[in-house]
Amino acid sequence: MELVILMLFCLAIILCVILNISLVYGLLIGLFIFCAYGRHKGFAWREIGTMLWSGFLTAKNIVIIFFFIGVLTALWRASGTISVIICYSLGLIKPQLIVLMAFLLNCLISMLLGSSFATSATMGVISMTLGNAMGANPALLGGAILSGIYVGDRTSPISTSALLTSVLTETNIYDNIKKMVRTALWPFLLSCCLYGVVSFFLAGSGKVLDLAAVFSREMVLHWSAILPALIIIILACFRVQVKLTMGVSIIAAGILCNVLQHMDILHILQICLTGYHAHDKEVAALLNGGGIVSMLNVAAIIAISSSYAGIFEGTGLLNNVQAFLENLSKRITPFGGIIVASFFTAMVTCNQTLSTMLTHQLCHKLEPDQATFAISLEDSVIVIAPLIPWNIACAVPLTNISAPNSSIAFAFFLYLLPLFTFIRKLHKQ
Repeated sequence: MELVILMLFCLAIILCVILNISLVYGLLIGLFIFCAYGRHKGFAWREIGTMLWSGFLTAKNIVIIFFFIGVLTALWRASGTISVIICYSLGLIKPQLIVLMAFLLNCLISMLLGSSFATSATMGVISMTLGNAMGANPALLGGAILSGIYVGDRTSPISTSALLTSVLTETNIYDNIKKMVRTALWPFLLSCCLYGVVSFFLAGSGKVLDLAAVFSREMVLHWSAILPALIIIILACFRVQVKLTMGVSIIAAGILCNVLQHMDILHILQICLTGYHAHDKEVAALLNGGGIVSMLNVAAIIAISSSYAGIFEGTGLLNNVQAFLENLSKRITPFGGIIVASFFTAMVTCNQTLSTMLTHQLCHKLEPDQATFAISLEDSVIVIAPLIPWNIACAVPLTNISAPNSSIAFAFFLYLLPLFTFIRKLHKQ
């Protein structure tokens, strides 16, 4: 019975991906299926409603933070913050090292934005454009970008995946980040070496595009536009609460929109709601986006997905899967069990958020120490989801940058991180 229920849910999600429609519809079908299962098991509708609500409460703060991120990324675009960072970064690019620089620059921007999707739509697009102009291999370049955007998506203090993991495990995000940096150090350095070697032997040629001239058609480029990004970095170093950190950065970006870009208050508020929209077509292709509206779909995915956790626990739907993973973890370490669960959830849910929640649900008994469990999730499901071609964690960034699916083979960091952690855990066993 449970297997049939899970297969029906998987079918709904896969159909959404095939038909290119929002995953929200598939998740709503799943919600109906799971509620029907709960009713079949003898639970009253009121009890089922309580289960759903208890699951949602685990992630309600994440939904709120998503809207903060929507406003933040919109105002960073409008204030010139992203443009100035990109222009300064381009000075570091050498045609002979284009693949390595694509990786590093996307690491940098993803750390500042905390979003793989936003990074792929900005620096990812720029890196791909520059690399293609220099004759770099599109698959290698796409792999470097895919790796880079998930360095920050995993480790940034304003990353929704990092925030989600800390909420699920009830751990401190800044403590988690320190541990994430340590576990990612050698995979990161080895990835840099690999991309450096690839760049050396498959060197590009050509000139770096003058994006400063492009951006200046639409906005004033001034060093002060970096301040909202610096605020994030400085306050994060002092472990200031995430929502407050983002709030201060939002205010700073709003002031810059008014003072530097000469926007009135109503225009700024509109940008917060609907996102930034440039008049120049070339600038629009690189910078348009952000805003609360852009987060509605993903917020709905989070809200619905989080409600699953309550009904799974209340009905015992996943008990057999949990038992299998517990037995498996005794042979291949708890982290090995988490990796297996991560591949399973990433393949069937088609999105990083739900796969993280399901992996947490399935594996929370494997690793009793929550601080260790948090890092195990960050070193597994967070970076495994982007390796599944039909998962939106992979499909959306590759679509944004127009890279082939073969790019997945060259996303070195995403392979090396779980591999290094698994070897370390196996050695300790």
